[in-house]
Amino acid sequence: MKMTNPEDWAKCQFGHANLNDPRRTQRLVSLATSIAQHPGVAVSRLPLSPAQMEGAYRFIRNENIQASDIAEAGFHATMQQAQEHDTLLALEDTTLLTYKHESVREELGHTNQGNKNRAILAHSILLFAPQSQQVVGLIEQQRWTRDITKRGQRHQHATRAYEDKESYKWEQASTNMSARLGEHINKVISVCDREADLFEYLTYKTEQKQRFVVRSMQSRCIQEHAHKLYDYSNTLPLAATKSLFIPQKGGRKAREVMLEVRYARVTLKAPANKRTQADIPLSYVSVIEQSDSEEKLAWHLLTSEPITCSKEALKVVSYYERRWLIEDYHKVWKSSGTAVEQLRMQSRDNLERMSVILAFIATRLLQLRFIKACKEEVGTQCCETVLGQKAWKLLWLKMEATPLPKQCPDMLWAYDRLARLGGWKDTKRTGRACVKILWEGWFKLQTILEGYELAISLEHNDL
Repeated sequence: MKMTNPEDWAKCQFGHANLNDPRRTQRLVSLATSIAQHPGVAVSRLPLSPAQMEGAYRFIRNENIQASDIAEAGFHATMQQAQEHDTLLALEDTTLLTYKHESVREELGHTNQGNKNRAILAHSILLFAPQSQQVVGLIEQQRWTRDITKRGQRHQHATRAYEDKESYKWEQASTNMSARLGEHINKVISVCDREADLFEYLTYKTEQKQRFVVRSMQSRCIQEHAHKLYDYSNTLPLAATKSLFIPQKGGRKAREVMLEVRYARVTLKAPANKRTQADIPLSYVSVIEQSDSEEKLAWHLLTSEPITCSKEALKVVSYYERRWLIEDYHKVWKSSGTAVEQLRMQSRDNLERMSVILAFIATRLLQLRFIKACKEEVGTQCCETVLGQKAWKLLWLKMEATPLPKQCPDMLWAYDRLARLGGWKDTKRTGRACVKILWEGWFKLQTILEGYELAISLEHNDL
């Protein structure tokens, strides 16, 4: 992964967008470049000329431009990058984009959280390469709103068709991802939380021979034990132990826990109301915290991956550990990066066009955030792979009081110096900078690099 300048990134991401007019594609690239340079800044506050500002708003309001066409260009760019990796984790989850302003309220749907807010729901799939520890990009995203007139239909869950339920999004997302990746879908492992523990979804993934790791939501009946899945885990031999750091979140304190890992081959029995479906053979990994607490960590993982030893079981656990990245992505998209929920548009279509552009910019921001998050894996790597040779040297000259080193510094040095260039003080002593600060540092470094290259050009031309 090497971070490119915003213009090159925008051309790569959106330059092949099919918007039925090459001028629209050029405007998309121009707008994405400006936003990438100033993430989280409202369009009205971008440093654009009056003509550029007018063009940007015409693009956002153009009813002939579909948000899905913009997204497809970004998915295609991700697909191209995905071919460079042998194994990919498809991290997926759903989030709410909530808006309070009246101008667009009537076009949005309910949130099941009271009548005050309206929202667009978005289900995203983020590709991550575990071997190279890289955020590859967004490969799928569905957006929809809930019909306010159908609010409260959960009690009809048992009688509604599977395809009519919101939970069908998991299968639809996998179908779309598979269509884009083609034969490369064989190296993709979907990693999902408990919401994806649907018998229909597990059946679909198994029949399509698509790989997956899904956290179980319920203790299902299995052929191998008289009782249920979670009871069966208590009878399995201990395969391995693993330490895990659980970070602070909300009122939860940070803590280090020791996990017991067990595994087995099991066959899930079809539920009583789905007897027409076949039972599902798969692998099961039990991950239970060593604790007497009633709130101890417990992951019951269902997977298509064959598991014959503790090493393979631990690999599946490591895949599920990466699921937090999709939550980080949504946070970057919504609040700590591009501020998509702060958009003020006059229609839902305008909101969607802008939100899709910001969705891909959020993946670009997340790549910088990931430098610190995976310090154990990538922290010791040379930062030249991300910054480039000229950029890291200019960063050193800007931030250090010593001559250039003979060897390129590592990624942790680059993370710290980029953050400090962006104004980070680490006043909370966490060692973690927010995405906006990191990006501000990156943008300042690009400005320094452009100034350096301009000076070299002027010197060569004797101006």
